[in-house]
Amino acid sequence: MKKLILIGLLIVSTISCEDFEGWNIDDKHPGEVSGDYLVTFAQLQMARRVWDMNVNTSCFAMMAQYWTETTYTDEANYDFVTRNQGGNYWNAQYTNVLANLADAKRIIGENPLLSEGEKANQTAIITLMEAYTYQSLVDVYGYIPYSEAIQGASNLVPVYDKDSDVYNDLFTKITSAVNTLKGGGSSFGGADLVYGGDVAKWVKFGNSLKLRMAVRISDVDKAKATTMAGEAIASGIIMSHDESAIFPFQSTPPNTNPMWEDLIQSGRLDFVVSNTFVDVVAPLNDPRAGVFMQDNVVPYDGGPYGANNNYAAYTHIGTQFEDEANGGVMLGYDEAAFLKTEAIARGLISGDAEASYNEAITASIQYWTGSASSAAAYLAQPTVKYDAANWKKSIGTQKWIAMFARGIEGWASWRMYDYPAMNTAAQSQLPVPRRYIYPNAESKINGTNYEAAASAMGGDVLTSRVFWDKGVGN
Repeated sequence: MKKLILIGLLIVSTISCEDFEGWNIDDKHPGEVSGDYLVTFAQLQMARRVWDMNVNTSCFAMMAQYWTETTYTDEANYDFVTRNQGGNYWNAQYTNVLANLADAKRIIGENPLLSEGEKANQTAIITLMEAYTYQSLVDVYGYIPYSEAIQGASNLVPVYDKDSDVYNDLFTKITSAVNTLKGGGSSFGGADLVYGGDVAKWVKFGNSLKLRMAVRISDVDKAKATTMAGEAIASGIIMSHDESAIFPFQSTPPNTNPMWEDLIQSGRLDFVVSNTFVDVVAPLNDPRAGVFMQDNVVPYDGGPYGANNNYAAYTHIGTQFEDEANGGVMLGYDEAAFLKTEAIARGLISGDAEASYNEAITASIQYWTGSASSAAAYLAQPTVKYDAANWKKSIGTQKWIAMFARGIEGWASWRMYDYPAMNTAAQSQLPVPRRYIYPNAESKINGTNYEAAASAMGGDVLTSRVFWDKGVGN
């Protein structure tokens, strides 16, 4: 009996000395997700922002006039208030991408199981993903919350930073991240669905993003653009399809390609290829035409941009974009080669602009058709051949064609070069917007900072321009 009492006292004594806090933790349902998971989710959301053509969020295929609408034509006529597209895209970027990346950085920094080298590489990769997202936000809106963004309840009314200031800070952060990654070592492994944790490929991604930004600013700060472009080329940009940043969408929801969701899963017949695109591409005997467009109408016939178009009467978007697992290119070899061409043509770096131009077009054609011979035949045409005397037309037209599946980049290219000629929206009679408007509620939620930003840009209107946009327009 004394032994039983003694054992009982020992048990009570042991329990009384324990920390009971851990008893409330469910190991199978953690209260905080891992940094790896947040990075994977953020990559999915980054890719969706490029490939989503849903009229409620991302209307960039219509901003670039690749697509137009059928029954409902608000977006093709640049009505971005009714569905609050500016707010939906804004929230998707800040909430789904940037907030998750910020949390991932914090969790990774606090993780005792990671070496300092792993933490440095993972943080650098997240920095490049953040830079990619912020650069996109600047290109879409102009002034944006940046230095005070993603601070949660501690700051619900962040200031809007000047767009050129954001670019300058991003250049610094990209350079630092690239220099960190050049040291090699491990990073995310399989949680990185874009590059599988390959830090060398992330270096090329970072340099290619830096080159994209350098070309963007070349009309407003050529000295800075020259320095940044030179550094990007010297450090190494994307030089093959194997190095392209491509998100592997899957065949089952919720990880499917959003174009499939818009074109097939929705069950709707809302989009056709626009006459703007058909009128440019069809006369060039472009080998990508059969990928970008279906042959339901022969010859190709694009719907008048901004009109109420009969779905059956006009050319449909290509069947490859109806594939739920179609890979989502975020920054590809073709774009990197065009950026190099632009940098040469603008005098930012030395090189052979025509050779680089041919490489860029070939990269695009090979990606979509797999044929090097068709690329050579296409380039041999006088209407396609590089024209050094009018390089803006050559590059502007051909890059716009190549970016067909990445409307946001096609729209940016048009703003840079004013090629090809765009149509005035049929019903609204409005020209192509130069930017998205801010979220509908932003003037009420963050009124003082909103008003300051809008005033600095000439108003929160579609015709205001981001700092690098010096194109003539239409």
